[in-house]
Amino acid sequence: GILEKIRLCLIKKLLPDLEDRRKYHEEFASSSSFHGVHNIVHTQSKARRALWLLIVAGCLAIVIWQICSRFIYYFSWPTTTTMVVQYVENIKFPAVTFCNLNRFQAHAVSNLKGIFLIWNIVSSIFQKFPMEDKYFQELNDFLLGNQNFSIKEFTRKNGFYLNSSTLLECDFFGKPCYPQDFEHVLTEYGNCFTFNHNDLSARRVSLSGRGLHLLFDVQQDKFTDEPTLGYTDAGITFVIHSPQELPRFDGLGLLTPVGMHAQVAIRQLKSIIQEYPWGECKPDIKLRYHKIYSTNGCLLECKARYIQDWCGCLPFILPGNGTECDLLKFYKCVYPAVYDIEIKGLCTVGTHNSTCPAPCEETDYPTTVTYSNFGGEKAIKYFSTKLNKSQEYIRQNLVRIEIKYHDLSYRTTQQQKALTISELLADVGGQLGLFCGASMITIIELLEYIFTNFCWMCIFLLLKAPEMPQWNNPPQNQPTHKEKKRGIQEC
Repeated sequence: GILEKIRLCLIKKLLPDLEDRRKYHEEFASSSSFHGVHNIVHTQSKARRALWLLIVAGCLAIVIWQICSRFIYYFSWPTTTTMVVQYVENIKFPAVTFCNLNRFQAHAVSNLKGIFLIWNIVSSIFQKFPMEDKYFQELNDFLLGNQNFSIKEFTRKNGFYLNSSTLLECDFFGKPCYPQDFEHVLTEYGNCFTFNHNDLSARRVSLSGRGLHLLFDVQQDKFTDEPTLGYTDAGITFVIHSPQELPRFDGLGLLTPVGMHAQVAIRQLKSIIQEYPWGECKPDIKLRYHKIYSTNGCLLECKARYIQDWCGCLPFILPGNGTECDLLKFYKCVYPAVYDIEIKGLCTVGTHNSTCPAPCEETDYPTTVTYSNFGGEKAIKYFSTKLNKSQEYIRQNLVRIEIKYHDLSYRTTQQQKALTISELLADVGGQLGLFCGASMITIIELLEYIFTNFCWMCIFLLLKAPEMPQWNNPPQNQPTHKEKKRGIQEC
């Protein structure tokens, strides 16, 4: 009884008769903003109707093809790169970190080879150094005899130092600078010193061709390295970087040998990278011990986490607040841990899925370096008299470095989306309007028409559904199903 009432209700109120449905289809074709449809319906000529049908079908096929191609192009996440050169009246000067290629003072090293073997293990955090088997016994002997030895304190006290005897001249944009203007930092080269570090107010220059002028005395007789372990150069290495970032020497350091004058022309290049999937950056990633995100800082923090978990200590050369590793842990745990991190790829760099993806914004300083021999005969005699050193000493120990901007401009390289959502909608709307004269109102009309016909189809199928079977027991005076079947067989 309930099903019958529903069927009667649907017949009376929701399902129109055949004539009303036909009129609805004709009215939709006549009033629709989809161009060309009314010409198919109201044209009396069959040839003309067939022609309009072909035109509408062809335009509809082209629209579908164009819209599909635009969506396929959009979901390929295309990008374009633009470069803008902006000239300014003054520009921020970068940070510059200087290191002596000779790491330690010779008089303080009682076991020169052992110290350098230990330092190789320490600096392997930045760059993997192979350790030959022939050095293992000597290293073990050094560790057993110097269990309370601190390579960090030893480096601070007996590594390269910056004072008036090693920094002979310092001038920034016409104003003198001093050793106290440099910040001490530990790198794979031991004691290094950064000019224009993050804690100071940003220095600016307002004229190209002028910047930072330095004259170093590397003092080869006091600082020495071990040639048998590959340390054969003498001079100053330096890297130019953003004041908010740590110096990175592997692949980026510039070398100036003794007796040379290096002139470094720099440019400022700012790169803006799109987030995934258009680019490779993650805008929400933050570092714990660095103010701004960089792949180098992220890589150091990643290694610090793994080493601290495995060894229960933290190398002093890595960021963090953990307990400092002693020499034995450096040798027994830290060195193998760094090897495992590199072999297993636990700290990867570059892609979106890597541990340290590319930064969304990054400032680089491309450089052009030219070299010349330091000083002429008169200059050599002048410095020889001023420093009370021989002319040979001047040629073998002095290094002059000049760092300046090529011009007062910065370049911005920006990665942009080649097709945004608004542009995609504009393309789709343009194709619909060009070939079909359709708009968003037309799409809504079509959706309404399809939804109405779908409802009618569902009601029609529901009205044609088979009757519900009777599960209750038949009355006493009515024959059962078996009796009906037997009666039919008797007939």
